[in-house]
Formats: sequence, structure tokens, C-alpha cells
Amino acid sequence: MMLQENIQTAVTRIADYLAQHPKATSWQLKVMFRLSASVLYLALGALYQQGKISLEADGINYNVTWTGVTAPVQTETPVQQ
Repeated sequence: MMLQENIQTAVTRIADYLAQHPKATSWQLKVMFRLSASVLYLALGALYQQGKISLEADGINYNVTWTGVTAPVQTETPVQQ
């Protein structure tokens, strides 16, 4: 599997889990889904950017909370000339 596919799979699995269990730590998610650190943090970054989770630093881990909100898609505004 390619890295991008691994990340997308992790995003889907983490989102599905957090929709049922709204709070977890990054360590719990890493161990539960057997993710490498890079795939875990890229997946969490994607979910954070989409506005679906909030992250709170807690020592070397993050507390991950499901918000389920989808951030508005940013579109480029045309430049007026």
C-alpha cells in the first residue's frame, strides 16, 4: 500500500472510531490501529484541517476530541483586474 492510501485508511478508521467514542489519546489510536507515528500524525492533521477533531497537547501525547464538524472548503477568490 502506498503512503497516501495508508493515511486515507487511517483517517477513515480514526473518524469512524471517534464518531462512536468521542475522546481518545493519540497513543491509544496509534496502538489500536497499529499505525506508524508518521501515518498517525498525518491522519490526525487531515482530520484537524477538516475541522472534525480538536487536539490538545498532553505531554508527549495529544488528547483527540471528535467534533464531527466539517470545515468550510476554502476557495480562491478571483482577482479583479
